[in-house]
Amino acid sequence: MPAPNGMAGTEALRLPGRGVELHAIAAGPHHGRLVFLLHGFPEFWWAWRRQIGPLAAAGLRVVAPDLRGYNLSAKPRGVAAYALDTIAEDVPQMAQALERDRFMVVGHDWGAIIAWHLAARGEARLERAAILNGPHPTALARYLTSHPLQALRLSYFAAFQIPLLPEAMLRAGNFAALAGAMRATARAGSFTASDLAQYRAAWAQPGALTAMLNWYRAMLRHRPHLKDGRISTPIRIIWGDRDIALDPRLAEAGQALCEQAEVFHLPGATHWLHHDRPEEVNRLLLDFLLA
Repeated sequence: MPAPNGMAGTEALRLPGRGVELHAIAAGPHHGRLVFLLHGFPEFWWAWRRQIGPLAAAGLRVVAPDLRGYNLSAKPRGVAAYALDTIAEDVPQMAQALERDRFMVVGHDWGAIIAWHLAARGEARLERAAILNGPHPTALARYLTSHPLQALRLSYFAAFQIPLLPEAMLRAGNFAALAGAMRATARAGSFTASDLAQYRAAWAQPGALTAMLNWYRAMLRHRPHLKDGRISTPIRIIWGDRDIALDPRLAEAGQALCEQAEVFHLPGATHWLHHDRPEEVNRLLLDFLLA
């Protein structure tokens, strides 16, 4: 069926994850190499509106899902349903439903953490992973022990553990805090009023806000299981250095855990680098994904 939001050349899919059904937008030739675009908080597939077309035009089969709990995807109850070990399994399950035995991932923020998890656990079907401003969980944990300022920057993780109150605060004023935070931490013009209307509609989906926050709650209550040893999957890390929450040195901290990884810093870009500098990000992605 045709995709919403006026995205020409795309189609909407319903795909099975691990015990859930996920909504996704797909584009590009069906025979093209499969790449999943994995968004972060508080976005949904619309996060990739500047990447879907160029990647599909290059011959890739692009699938951008609403991750579990977001927008039109299933929103299972309970914090445990959002443990990283569980949500990461949604990706290979979608690949299996698409009858693919190989796939690539591009992840931003939480989507990048999923990409790291798949690579770190040695997911055999993962060809390569591109990371956009998302830390390797092990690298982040080690970094926090010696960099208290980074721990302070992530203090909202603790605030999100409180039941109900974060939902009430974020929902107030038609999601004023969420929309304001996105605009305040991105380059001017990265998020238009029309864009934010799309996001507000996604946040207003029944159960979505609690599900989105449960990702943070689960991270502190259900530690992920990662294999020891260096990551062998090819990795490309693209980092917007004006990220107010994540230190740019986390890029190299993740790289140090890999056998074959490269880092590209974008000094003028923010956490929202795929919105701030889409042409540059797309060039770096295509150079890597088409290799």
